[in-house]
Amino acid sequence: MQTHFTPEQLQDPDTAQSNRILRACVHCGFCTATCPTYQVLGDELDSPRGRIYLIKEMLESGRTPDAKTVRHIDRCLSCLSCMTTCPSGVHYMHLVDHARAYIEARYRRPVDERALRWLLARVLPDPARFRLALRAARLARPFRRWLPDARLRAMLDMAPATIPADSPNATPQVFAPEGVRRMRVALMTGCAQRVLNTDITDATIRMLRRHGCEVVIAEGAGCCGALTHHMGRTTDSHVAAAANIRAWAREIDDAGLDAIVITTSGCGTTVKDYGHIFRDTPLADAAGRVAARARDITEVMADLGLADPRHARPMRIAYHAACSLQHGQQIRTHPKTLLRAAGFEVLEPRDVHLCCGSAGTYNLLQPALSAELRARKVATLNETHPDAIAAGNIGCMMQIGAATDLPVVHTAELLDWATGGPRPPALPA
Repeated sequence: MQTHFTPEQLQDPDTAQSNRILRACVHCGFCTATCPTYQVLGDELDSPRGRIYLIKEMLESGRTPDAKTVRHIDRCLSCLSCMTTCPSGVHYMHLVDHARAYIEARYRRPVDERALRWLLARVLPDPARFRLALRAARLARPFRRWLPDARLRAMLDMAPATIPADSPNATPQVFAPEGVRRMRVALMTGCAQRVLNTDITDATIRMLRRHGCEVVIAEGAGCCGALTHHMGRTTDSHVAAAANIRAWAREIDDAGLDAIVITTSGCGTTVKDYGHIFRDTPLADAAGRVAARARDITEVMADLGLADPRHARPMRIAYHAACSLQHGQQIRTHPKTLLRAAGFEVLEPRDVHLCCGSAGTYNLLQPALSAELRARKVATLNETHPDAIAAGNIGCMMQIGAATDLPVVHTAELLDWATGGPRPPALPA
């Protein structure tokens, strides 16, 4: 794609990078075939190729974004299926991230949108605030029908029937390995997952210790910054990410870390990008060292190997491939290989490349599109007639679980159970 940035514009590192990304695009349109929003809406501007044109024009002109451009960029899930499909290697993730930051800095949204986005940015990354908000949502649910905004109704619908107590395992501490130490790892406890499902962290710690890992919950680590990063709120996201970088860098410099284990794949995609995000800052070196050690739990377990899998009974497990895992991190085989090694029958639905519609805050900011994508995803999962659904991302688990009666569990919970841990609480007795 031909671009026309001025020399002055190209002095900005983000613009220079976007220029390189834009020039890699050859207009082939392969991305339209795998874009979830294009499949639902059928609008070229709601495809990666269409959004690339909009971003190019917006950045080249240096103008204030218009409502039309913002609407189509906002509809992007950042599922990154287009990056998996693209034969030219267009790094759409960095391009759309730049576009969102540009929009956030220059576009004045309607007051209700500004208020909602501010609320999400303040509440979701903070476990204490998020827990309080979920309790408030449960109390407000009887009044749902009178709320005029579908986004507010979606927020009430997100609140689970029960909110688990905070796990004592999520606080800063060190867990000794069982037997000979094979690895020393930091485990990211995150933010939303820490509130919505404490079983995942507990199962992961048990499994890692059982396989010879010393597990560190680092002082000062918390939200990875992904939620605000994808909203274009660069300052907020960088503050959260910088806290993690400093916390994990201290552990690396102190007793060393073989890996930083992440059980929420949406977080994993962002943490693995820390080196790029902080490339021109004083934290560049530390960010690079952290990013190089970031690994999904299935990557670590694939290296360690499952010890004596002995789950209670065979089960048919429909595996949902989270976009952030299969597209963002290019991890496709490890979860299925591990589940099969544990003795489960793994079922793969059709259209595995398509997003379930969760996508961070997308299901709250774009509820209609999100609901359509969820209905399509749940239909393909139900077609496999499984006993349960497994996924590696808390957002996907909540999204899918809200539309099916089947139990939805994290891959790590099943692997923990198979290697000597308790049955995942979400599974029927």
